[in-house]
Amino acid sequence: MRHGNSINHLSRTYGHRKAMLRNMAVSLILNKRINTTLAKAKELRKFVEPVLTRSKADTMHNRRMVFADLQDKEAVKELFGQVAEKIATRPGGYTRIIKTGFRLGDAAEMCMMELVDFNELLLADSASRKVKTTRRSRSSSSKKIASAATPAPAMGQANVEEETVPGLVSQSPVDETPLDVAVDVEEIPVAAISDDDSAVESTSAEISELEEGKAAEDDSKEA
Repeated sequence: MRHGNSINHLSRTYGHRKAMLRNMAVSLILNKRINTTLAKAKELRKFVEPVLTRSKADTMHNRRMVFADLQDKEAVKELFGQVAEKIATRPGGYTRIIKTGFRLGDAAEMCMMELVDFNELLLADSASRKVKTTRRSRSSSSKKIASAATPAPAMGQANVEEETVPGLVSQSPVDETPLDVAVDVEEIPVAAISDDDSAVESTSAEISELEEGKAAEDDSKEA
């Protein structure tokens, strides 16, 4: 029974399991990417990452230890050449596991395992994101500074214009209207006013005379 043993035997004997992990590590180093089951990929990561760490220091001892694990000269050459240059500045975590679904035959969970520093698409995407964030921060800060500096004089000018224009409009009618009224009052003749009053008095006298004549006629008829 397992009793909490952390090693996944992958349903294989010790020799078979070790040979399988060695072959998968060689394929990963040479091809930079492999497709396998999730359980195998997790065990391969435990096997291959110490080998990748040892390749950072190119010494005879490290080459012999790596060759003892891989048993492949081409893989050792590639590991200490191109791969070591890429992972020189990375402090661990050299591999990435991406799940790809389930296998049709036995529904085993599949994944793609790759070396992190050899995925050019993700590296280019991350670099472009970093550039965009820095540019946005600089442009936004410059826009804020420009907007804080420019509106002050513009607002002052607008207030002056708004205050001066209504004043001019309100002064023009105040100055003109009293003059017109004064001219109209002075130009009215006094004689015209007196003539109107005499005409009113004559008309009232004529009306009174007519009324008295009608009353006398009525009295004579009654008598």
